[in-house]
Amino acid sequence: MTALRLSDFDFALPQELIAQEPAASRSASRLLVVDDPFEDRGFKDLLDLVHPGDILVFNNSKVIPARLKGTKPTGGQVEILVERIIDTHHAIALMRVSKKPAPGTQILIDAKTETAITVKGRSQRSEDLFEIAFDKPVLEILSAHGEVPLPPYIGHAPTLQDRDRYQTVYAQCPGSVAAPTAGLHFDFPMLEALNRKGIHRAEVTLHVGIGTFAPVRTENLDQHRMHAERCEVPQTTAAAIAQARKAGNRVIAVGTTSLRALESAAIEGDGTDGLVRSGSWETNLFIRPGYSFKVVDSLLTNFHLPKSTLLMLVAAFIGYDRMKKVYRHAITQRYRFFSYGDAMFCSKNQLANVDRI
Repeated sequence: MTALRLSDFDFALPQELIAQEPAASRSASRLLVVDDPFEDRGFKDLLDLVHPGDILVFNNSKVIPARLKGTKPTGGQVEILVERIIDTHHAIALMRVSKKPAPGTQILIDAKTETAITVKGRSQRSEDLFEIAFDKPVLEILSAHGEVPLPPYIGHAPTLQDRDRYQTVYAQCPGSVAAPTAGLHFDFPMLEALNRKGIHRAEVTLHVGIGTFAPVRTENLDQHRMHAERCEVPQTTAAAIAQARKAGNRVIAVGTTSLRALESAAIEGDGTDGLVRSGSWETNLFIRPGYSFKVVDSLLTNFHLPKSTLLMLVAAFIGYDRMKKVYRHAITQRYRFFSYGDAMFCSKNQLANVDRI
């Protein structure tokens, strides 16, 4: 079989299909069911696709208003994107500035309240990142002065609507700089309807970092290194998955972030098929065709960027050739793409690892 390369995941997407605004209501989006044949349905039809006893696993990470604007002592403007909160008063951030600030540089965030941050130096995680200290709690400053870090393909400045809609209704744990977008389609009535049907709900936490927007820069996928992201699988989720496995029910990941958290938690060994460990760790799991899925049976996800690792994950899950057909269909049928776009529901293709690797 021919090894897949970065260019194999490119496709032409009409600009007008990139959703710039959310649907009128969360559950009003469309849903492509990847079956034989494909079915063009509405998101609320997810209720017809799940069965009592199935377990839906959601990522409960909360998007923080991570983008700040500040001024250096020289008067130069700085744009700061907080990538990760280290503790109450410290974070790691990306800085967009004409000249990188030296350690000890103070950046004024708000003159009226004299809110400032201090550059501590380059982060050990990456030369592109800086460690910064806040003179007040990080989340307090972000809440007062930060903006929602909308993805670069959304052309408008963040609005009050984005503060609400670029956040899942069940978000609990602050830490992401991008929304786990498959979850944006769920509203409380939909969650209640799933509960009434006997669908179990479990949660993981994976804090999405700025690496989610970083392009893959090497044609040879063996040379790509995924950014590390913090994730946690609670004991209650591990136990719920074990119970679902015992009963023969499906584990359904709501989004690629939930899937990556679960697959990174997979227990390997005799008699542990489909089980996960609990705990917290950093994951840089890179899922692409050839990967053998251990936990997740079905996936709800949005339509992803060309040449992205998320598109590669989908190709691994349903098969490369099938992924190409799905995306051709989605473009022909005018589905809306990316964060504010429509969704697809697909089940694991047992032959996905042998059609192309």
